[in-house]
Amino acid sequence: MLLVGSFLLIFIGFVHSYLGEKYILIRLFRRDNLPKLLGSDWFTKRVLRFAWHITTIAWWGFAAILYFLSNPSGDIRSEILMTIAVVFSLSGVVSLWFSRGKHLSWLFFFGIASTCLFAVFAH
Repeated sequence: MLLVGSFLLIFIGFVHSYLGEKYILIRLFRRDNLPKLLGSDWFTKRVLRFAWHITTIAWWGFAAILYFLSNPSGDIRSEILMTIAVVFSLSGVVSLWFSRGKHLSWLFFFGIASTCLFAVFAH
């Protein structure tokens, strides 16, 4: 049953990102009354876009955790921590890339990923 949930999370992630871009973000970004952060609406648009897609990355991470829980190995803790590390590493890369480093969430995302990796390898 957990595999069904895992599959649904993968599927809904694709649907969320694709339809969100096509029907919400693109239409939203055509508006001329978005808040101007750091002097223009460029930063606002970038933050909205990466935040939207980070949701998908998080759902895929949950899908991986459900997959690991559906058939647990002897080291489920490490598998889950590695999954969290991957999710937050990808979130950091997306944040860094989309905002060109101006949105400082990437520092925290990489910090979270690092602590999870440390926990795996120190255990």
